[in-house]
Amino acid sequence: MEPHYSLFYVFHFYLFGVIALASAIAFVTRKSPVTAALWLVNTMFSLAALFVMLDAQFIGVIQVLVYAGAIMVVFVFVIMLLNLGHPAEFAQARGKWWKLAAGLIGLGLLSEIMVIARTKLPEQLVVAPGFNEQQLQKLNAVGTIAEPLFREYLLAFELTSVLLLVAIAGAVVLGRGRAAGAR
Repeated sequence: MEPHYSLFYVFHFYLFGVIALASAIAFVTRKSPVTAALWLVNTMFSLAALFVMLDAQFIGVIQVLVYAGAIMVVFVFVIMLLNLGHPAEFAQARGKWWKLAAGLIGLGLLSEIMVIARTKLPEQLVVAPGFNEQQLQKLNAVGTIAEPLFREYLLAFELTSVLLLVAIAGAVVLGRGRAAGAR
């Protein structure tokens, strides 16, 4: 039997969902990279609110601290380092065909989500009732996330950190190359 949620909970869940979607759309349609980064921060805060409402407080806090905090500082640092503040350079890349292609891809993804939502999941993909509560009692909130992250997904976690480090180093090299060419 599915639990019934109060109108207050359902209203705020959909409110934060709509805010996250609207902010994400505003993020991809902005011409200025700085304003796009600010819309991405708004999206991250909305997603954090959704995680908190889903009883995943640790993930919600990490969403704010890591993504809305640290990663966005790195994004803004790279934007400022590369001097991407002039949207005129990007206006040529944004034509009608790109918007049409993005709309078609979005419709395709939306139709895939609708088809997947209507199909019945195989038994091995369905989580048993009460499984989350058992894991929380056994490992606590942080251990439930940390154990698979540092055991099964350790390689992906470390590769992501190396990828971020290479991206920052590449931004510094590109920024120095522009500064040397301007002299």
